[in-house]
Amino acid sequence: MSTSETSRFVRLRVELVLEIEEPEALTGAALERIAADEFMPDEERAHARAAVREDEAEALAYLVDPFDLVAEVPGVDLAQASWSSEQIDYDPDDEEWELDDEADDADDAEETEDDEAEDGDAARV
Repeated sequence: MSTSETSRFVRLRVELVLEIEEPEALTGAALERIAADEFMPDEERAHARAAVREDEAEALAYLVDPFDLVAEVPGVDLAQASWSSEQIDYDPDDEEWELDDEADDADDAEETEDDEAEDGDAARV
């Protein structure tokens, strides 16, 4: 497929784990953002305020905007975005929390070892 036939769209995946050090500051900032949103209907605003007061992950979701990540990047236009946040149990020493690159490197190393073992077996036959 030539460059002119390839898609001009790119999916950028970002995963962050954040520690909430000042929950009151986070909640307050989210409530201010909700209050300042002139396009939010009153019914939705009431629901948003309740959700933000109840859950810090909801407060964070109201403050993080994917558009802000790419707004100043030259030559791109945000076509679609979705995001969510959730409270999690986080252990930085647990292998589950390895970054994808690190996990991919480990998988690649295992595959190389497996391939070398298979090559060695084939050579012995």
